[in-house]
Amino acid sequence: MEIHAKSPDGSEKSPQSKELLPSNTASTLCISSRSESVWTSESRSKWNIYHKPIIVMSVGAAVFLFGVVITSLSCFEISNKDVYKMCGPALLSMGLMLLVCGLVWIPIIRKKQKQRQKSQFLQRLKSFFFNR
Repeated sequence: MEIHAKSPDGSEKSPQSKELLPSNTASTLCISSRSESVWTSESRSKWNIYHKPIIVMSVGAAVFLFGVVITSLSCFEISNKDVYKMCGPALLSMGLMLLVCGLVWIPIIRKKQKQRQKSQFLQRLKSFFFNR
């Protein structure tokens, strides 16, 4: 049994026409997903800008060093030599991957900061000339 919705003028609408009605959910989601700091002209501290890549690099360096220690333990006569031979290289590669990701992330953030500054400058310039 299909239920047809009635429009304000009294005519019935099919279920397909219901799907075509405009929805505010997409615009609401888009607005809520934006970061406030990107759209405001507040200056942020260096720590607020670079804290995520610094944390990723720190964890990567720690995991890498732990992998070096575990790998070097496999060189000595220990009872669980096979475990160290498997875990050491895995920790080395994971740590190196995190370290490199953090190192690459910093130039990306710098480039975005420069683009944002240029964009804000152009916005001010446009508003100066066109809002007279």
